[in-house]
Amino acid sequence: MSDDWGRERVEPDWRSERVEPMAVGPPRRRRTRADRLREARGRRKRRLASGLALGILIVVVLGVVFLGSKLWHGVFGTGSDFTGDGVSDVVIQVHEGDSTTAIGQTLQDQNVVATSAAFVSAAQGNAAISAIQPGFYKVRTEIPAANAVERLADPQNRVGKLVIPEGRQLDDIRDVKTNAVTDGILSLISKATCVDLDGERNCVAADALKESAKTAEPSALSVPEWAIGPVNAMGDDHRRLEGLIAPGSWNIDPSAPPQDILSTLIDASATQYAQGGLLDTAKAMNMSPYQILTVGSLVQREATPEDFAKVARVIYNRLGENRTLEFDSTVNYPLDRIEVATTDGDRGQHTSWNTYVRPGLPATPICSPGQPALAAAEKPEPGDWLYFVTIDKQGTTLFTRDYQQHLANIELAMRNGVLDSSR
Repeated sequence: MSDDWGRERVEPDWRSERVEPMAVGPPRRRRTRADRLREARGRRKRRLASGLALGILIVVVLGVVFLGSKLWHGVFGTGSDFTGDGVSDVVIQVHEGDSTTAIGQTLQDQNVVATSAAFVSAAQGNAAISAIQPGFYKVRTEIPAANAVERLADPQNRVGKLVIPEGRQLDDIRDVKTNAVTDGILSLISKATCVDLDGERNCVAADALKESAKTAEPSALSVPEWAIGPVNAMGDDHRRLEGLIAPGSWNIDPSAPPQDILSTLIDASATQYAQGGLLDTAKAMNMSPYQILTVGSLVQREATPEDFAKVARVIYNRLGENRTLEFDSTVNYPLDRIEVATTDGDRGQHTSWNTYVRPGLPATPICSPGQPALAAAEKPEPGDWLYFVTIDKQGTTLFTRDYQQHLANIELAMRNGVLDSSR
């Protein structure tokens, strides 16, 4: 092609004249093989971390679901229950303040019922369960919840219930006139531990309890601090524990060893004595709690309730004048018997308790005094009496300070047959 002037025209080549793009920023570094390997490892680590987190989350969720299911079944239940007559006898404990749910949990833990909820459902509206007393009960393992309710509601299935009357001593005692034997505290404990389990009778023997009373360390028997000295002074005589088990109603575990049974009773008794004000009163009277306990035991054995406070006053008056107490009850105590009129030979025996020959109080209490006798020991009636004697079989007791009058009162008692010896 030519232009108007006959010259050849040259068409512009647009491809050769295009402007090359200009780079912006620092020059790009060329990626190496190592860079690509690092990037690949990073991606694998991120995928691994994500998978691990997901796995942990799944485990946590499953755990929550499992525990929630267990909680739901244990607390609210699903109606699961045992069937049949059970497998074996077992003793369970109902604690002070236990709710029906708490009792059900104890039964579930001991494999008595399948679930606590089943027991709660079966016990709903049962007045006997609502009013159940703390203590020990015999039931069977793997029984229907309704059966467990029936057993706990039956008084015959309560075991380990101990009742100690006021004035009992540790050992059995025999009445000289009638030969009747009165169970001592050790025998009462032994009988309270008896329970039939799967057709076999199980009891803690009184001799085993006596052995523990003799040999166990006072601290292992929960002897209170205020009684440690007198208890240690008695050596291995089991009577060192006399008076430290208070009268009243107690619950004892029939399956516990002898030492634990004694420890439980002594500890609970010490608490009862303290709550009754024994320690505070002793301090106010400038006496030890053990001395007041001993005075209370003498009052319990020597008098009837209407004369408790007067007899306590006689004791303090005689001690204050350094007179021997001369109580027949202290003569009888180590002989394990009851007798109003002791013999000259008995009164002449040197024992740790005989107040005809021993000055002051006996070495230990001679029984477990009740609260009225203790109250009299803590607050004796005002008076100057030094002597007293029961003059008839109705229990009339005369008090005096005059010795000649006392001899006349004794003569009256003898005429009425009160002081006749059976030997």
